[in-house]
Amino acid sequence: MTAVIEATQDAGRGAAVIARLKAELGADIIKDAAEADFARHGRDMTNVMPEGIDLPGIAYPRTTQQVSRIMAICNEERYPVVPQGGLTSLAAGALADRPCLLLSLERMRGIEELDEAGRTMTVLAGTVLETVQVAADEAGFLFPLDLGGRGTAQVGGNASTNAGGNRVLRYGMMRDLILGCEAVLADGTIVSSLNVMIKNNAGYDLKHLFIGSEGTLGVITRLVLRLFPKPTTACTAVVAVEDYDATLQLLKQCNAAFASTLSAFEVMWPDFYQLGTTAVGRQPPLPHGYPVYVLVEILGTDPERDGERFEQVLGGMVESGLVKDAVIAQSDKQRSEIWAVRDSPGEWHQGSHWPQVAFDVSLPTRKIGDFIPYVRDLLLAKWPDCVTMFFGHLADSNLHLSARVPRDPMPEKEMEEIVYAAVGEWGGSITAEHGIGSVKRDFLHFSRTPEEIALMRTLKKAMDPNNILNPGKVI
Repeated sequence: MTAVIEATQDAGRGAAVIARLKAELGADIIKDAAEADFARHGRDMTNVMPEGIDLPGIAYPRTTQQVSRIMAICNEERYPVVPQGGLTSLAAGALADRPCLLLSLERMRGIEELDEAGRTMTVLAGTVLETVQVAADEAGFLFPLDLGGRGTAQVGGNASTNAGGNRVLRYGMMRDLILGCEAVLADGTIVSSLNVMIKNNAGYDLKHLFIGSEGTLGVITRLVLRLFPKPTTACTAVVAVEDYDATLQLLKQCNAAFASTLSAFEVMWPDFYQLGTTAVGRQPPLPHGYPVYVLVEILGTDPERDGERFEQVLGGMVESGLVKDAVIAQSDKQRSEIWAVRDSPGEWHQGSHWPQVAFDVSLPTRKIGDFIPYVRDLLLAKWPDCVTMFFGHLADSNLHLSARVPRDPMPEKEMEEIVYAAVGEWGGSITAEHGIGSVKRDFLHFSRTPEEIALMRTLKKAMDPNNILNPGKVI
């Protein structure tokens, strides 16, 4: 009976907050429970909102000022707010886990300024990543962040999760691509730090409070993004090497030969390569049976020399015996086919190999080769029929692991405990690029010290004393 009374009280409080918001901001901005499309806002790429959560409505602001009023009212009412972008999270970072107001940034989209001299682009947070990429390309520039959800992901969400992707090796994480940031605090205060200069040491760089904090310290509403010269050449190959030591030597030589043009160094272990080339009947670019496969790519600006140099360097590695076999893409089609192998995990969902538990971890690069058999043995000791796949962005220390135990239900929590504890023992991070959200919150202590977590809580308490911003996420 008590639980029923509390649920009824929560529902009544939420309805009252929605009524107040709608009275001030209007029915176009605020949708109550009868009008809201909760199904569309109740799932991300891998997670679904828990059943039985009584949500009162959704807000669709168009301006920073509207976000400010929404936050101010919810703070006065002590009512939780969960910001949402394109819902491409892999960590349930933007899903409700309690009665709350969903705050969708999808209407706050558009490019406000593209400064060719300063090589910056000022955008609203709800702008889709692909829109930014296309606008930069049409202006003769490159915005280098790229990931599979580019057609749905919003740059505000990319910033709040400090997204990574396929070009981190050359251009860095999303944090490295942002010069300025505007955000709304829990009490409605607008903090506008829309810096457009690369050099600006005037006090604390406040944007870093909001980048990577997953909507727990503020709602990002605008960003100043960095643009880069657009590459005019792309040279791509997949090579085979003998072992992990050879892989590290390959990386060293590629860095020396290609320097800043080296844009991708993607490592695939045999089980992954086998599945990636057979799941949908794809022809493997290199034969099966090698110990390690590596996708190497450079992006350059010299059409006459880049391809020749690429072939010379890889040819020399074959002659020296470092590379056992190699194939260089001779067309855009072949380049896409090579990348399709690396990007194949999304296709596995369509076959019988799923469900699996996916891990996005990072470790010191020199340790990855030894960590793989170590963690595989830990899983096999617990479940002898466990199947594992390994691949990753080796040059930026990011390892992806997919593990499957043929049980229903899958012992996901036990598998996570084993893997994340091992990552912690080896000095790694439980998330390289996907973020903590709610699904990894209970494992944060494997990657952060008690002092670090205490400081995070201090920041949260100072900036959101009523704990209304995305509660239950990260910490």
